[in-house]
Amino acid sequence: MKGTFPVTALTLAKQGDIDSILPLIAAYHAEVGIAQDDDTRRAAVMPLLDGSPHAVIYLAGPVRAPIGYALISFGWSLKFGGLDGILDEIYVRPGVRRRGIGSEMLLALPRALAGAGLRALHLETARDDRDARAFFKRMHFTARDDYFLMTRIL
Repeated sequence: MKGTFPVTALTLAKQGDIDSILPLIAAYHAEVGIAQDDDTRRAAVMPLLDGSPHAVIYLAGPVRAPIGYALISFGWSLKFGGLDGILDEIYVRPGVRRRGIGSEMLLALPRALAGAGLRALHLETARDDRDARAFFKRMHFTARDDYFLMTRIL
C-alpha cells in the first residue's frame, strides 16, 4: 500500500546494532556497485558503533529490524563556521521505498545534527542521476556550481 510510512524513530546506532546494520550496508553497496568484503565492512563500521567522533550511523525504523540507515562523517570548515558533515551513505530497503522514509530521514537528520552544533551538511550524487538530484533539491540541498569534488585515495 502506497502512502507515507512514518519513520517512528531515527536512532543513533551502537555496538549491539552491528548485526542489523551490516546487511543494510551490504545491500546498499551491492545496489550501487561498491566492492567490499564483509570483514572490511565490519572493520569500518565497528569504530563508529564504539563511539568514534568521526562519524555516526542513524538507523531508521525499529532498532531490531531497521528499514534504512544514514552515515554522516564529520569534519571542520572555516567556510561554514565550524563543524560540518558529509552524508556519506543513505539507504532505504527497496520494499518500503517511495513512502516518504528518505524524506523523513533527510528532514530529521539536519535538525538533530544542528542541535549538536553542525553548521552544514553535504552530500554527493552522480551528475547524471536526475532523480536523485531532484530529490535532494526538494530536501533543501543545493549544488555548489563553483566547486567540484575531487578525491585522492590513499
